[in-house]
Amino acid sequence: MNESPSLDSLSFTVSGRIGRPCAEVYEAVADPEQLSRYFTTGGARGRLEPGNAVTWDFHDFPGAFPVTVVEAEPPRRIVIEWEGVESVGDSGTTRTTFEFEPIDGDTRTLVTITEASWKPTPAGAKSAFDNCEGWTSMLSAMKAWVEHGINLREGYYA
Repeated sequence: MNESPSLDSLSFTVSGRIGRPCAEVYEAVADPEQLSRYFTTGGARGRLEPGNAVTWDFHDFPGAFPVTVVEAEPPRRIVIEWEGVESVGDSGTTRTTFEFEPIDGDTRTLVTITEASWKPTPAGAKSAFDNCEGWTSMLSAMKAWVEHGINLREGYYA
């Protein structure tokens, strides 16, 4: 009889393609001024680089969230940790990895966002699903911003 492996935590991955070079798309995430224009509706403080004090604020979830930058490898990868309701471990955080892959001769970028790890419980699943929706929305908003200068989130949540 085969036993199924145990489920220790929940995670997800979302991705999308943005019609700009990898370095430009990376900057749209790393630079707090740009991130504030299309994603962190209440503002971002601090560049996404290890050692920087970084906070993100959202109109739909007021209050500045501290963000810890674990690693940054321009223009290919950023890893952060931030508060995660129902997360596994003692730190109370989840880990989010942004990967930027140049495609079509670096005229476009494949952006992949993976976030882990929530408790494999109904409450953990709800938190993971909520964040999955948020990162999917972020990818759409980033595409509109970087390619066309349009802020999709303006007036969306408040």
